Amino acid sequence: SEEKQHQHLFHHHKEDGDEQVIESTDVYAAGNVDEYEKAKKEEKHHKHMEHLGEMGTVAAGAFALHEKHADKKDPEHAHRHKIEEEVAAAAAVGAGGYVF
Repeated sequence: SEEKQHQHLFHHHKEDGDEQVIESTDVYAAGNVDEYEKAKKEEKHHKHMEHLGEMGTVAAGAFALHEKHADKKDPEHAHRHKIEEEVAAAAAVGAGGYVF
């Protein structure tokens, strides 16, 4: 009979006919500790960068709304406020894309 073996992240599955045997793999075996710690550190870094991107999106969006309001309140400098509003809106979209 043929024995099929499927490898997953933490387990090896062996199918033997109708029976399925799961063998655990020790993630903390020598050599994997550094890789595990490196992966956790990288995951933490990416999560931190995602939060920074989210804050940037919110800040740029808030500034765009502020400039839109200033455009109406200060008609003498309306063109300047309109340009700053568009730049802030583009920055918000860019930061949102970075987060995504």
